[in-house]
Amino acid sequence: MILSTPLLEREQEQDIGNGRPLPIHEEEDGIAKNLDAGALFVLKSKGSWLHCGYHLTTSIVAPSLLSLPYAFASLGWMAGVSCLVIGALVTFYSYNLMSMVLEHYAQLGHRHLRFRDMAVHILGPKWGWYYVAPIQFMVCYGSVIGNTLLGGQCMKTIYLLSTTDGTMKLYEFIIIFGCLMLILAQIPSFHSLRYINLISLFLCLTYSACVTAGSIYLGNSSKAPKKDYSLNGNTVSLIFGFFNATAIIATTYGNGIIPEIQATLAPPVKGKMFKGLCVCYAVVTVTFFSVAISGYWAFGNIADSLILSNFLEDDKPLLPKWFILMTTIFICLQLSAVALVYLQPTNEVVEQIFSDPTSNQFSVRNVIPRVIFRSATIVIATTVAAMLPFFGDINSLIGAFGFMPLDFVLPMLFFNATFKPSKFGPIFWLNNIIAVVFSTFAAIAAIAAVRQITIDAKTYQLFANL
Repeated sequence: MILSTPLLEREQEQDIGNGRPLPIHEEEDGIAKNLDAGALFVLKSKGSWLHCGYHLTTSIVAPSLLSLPYAFASLGWMAGVSCLVIGALVTFYSYNLMSMVLEHYAQLGHRHLRFRDMAVHILGPKWGWYYVAPIQFMVCYGSVIGNTLLGGQCMKTIYLLSTTDGTMKLYEFIIIFGCLMLILAQIPSFHSLRYINLISLFLCLTYSACVTAGSIYLGNSSKAPKKDYSLNGNTVSLIFGFFNATAIIATTYGNGIIPEIQATLAPPVKGKMFKGLCVCYAVVTVTFFSVAISGYWAFGNIADSLILSNFLEDDKPLLPKWFILMTTIFICLQLSAVALVYLQPTNEVVEQIFSDPTSNQFSVRNVIPRVIFRSATIVIATTVAAMLPFFGDINSLIGAFGFMPLDFVLPMLFFNATFKPSKFGPIFWLNNIIAVVFSTFAAIAAIAAVRQITIDAKTYQLFANL
């Protein structure tokens, strides 16, 4: 039986009047109805909770975790460890709340497959279409650009370690990485990435172990720098450094695509997302804490924004060259998987607009526009990454505006609006406090990111060979 509500009917009438596809996907006996091509082809609901765990791990445990020692350098031991623990607890709680809301609507027969659909139903069309949809797109597509840039930088590192007189520029390596992504982007659905994301899980465990071992080795060797854990700078720089560091930690835990990942689960979805989150956070605990603590212990307040840079001194490796090469290769390979995961919301929109849900997914009618437009999204991302090798600064701003609202604020609002916990109970106030605190952090982190862009602007140059 398909359930309906006045809210649902009103939204459906409004969206039909606007020429938009229905945001609610009704189910009868576990079979989705009224699916558009984006939901039908890209967000196939065929996965298990283990597959969900692979997707979650790839989206969260990414090479951005190698910036955690740098964040600690602006926080110190106590604040650094505290922020890392709080980030893990809050995001696990937040993602679980989001999952509970999604499961609730799935049980009512209205399964939401996309973040914007969820926001439209709970907060209204304006919030869903003009706030959630744009910031999710910026976060996801910004991640694709950022990972393409990092992939090019990793390739350049491998190249420079392998040759002493190399003349290739950074943008050339970004283009090479983009060509790899051009091929991988044609993988048809999110569910099709399950084995790639399983490999990605092992890759992140492997390079995190390598970085941890390298940091411990250098920290105990004669090559180790003098360990200094003091916080340097004047009051203003310390304050901005604190908020910038907390933003780095929050963004490292960021996801932004929980509904899309849960959409890959085969019905019934009850309890599966929680199991997937447990798999993911087991990996998070092992990797985040080992890299952050060992890196900060070894290098103190001179920990670089990418801890691998501390393994080199004047471009000469402090560890065996093969070890750094191996670690960098693992990182480069995982970057392609992370970029693929964050490309899925863009793929879904492209399929929704240009594909025909009544034709076979692999018919000529659907394959030709898929190849054209997916290739175009990769070409644009690669071009931006090559032109703006300082995109990391811009991504910090996108993270402040995007990851924090999507992952720390909206899940609390969704839960309170859906389940309406008692205003005298702890859940209501805990959710509101988290939402207010992280909204404040998002605003301050955005200001800190703008300040950093202003400081670094004088060094910006198109197609720079950084």
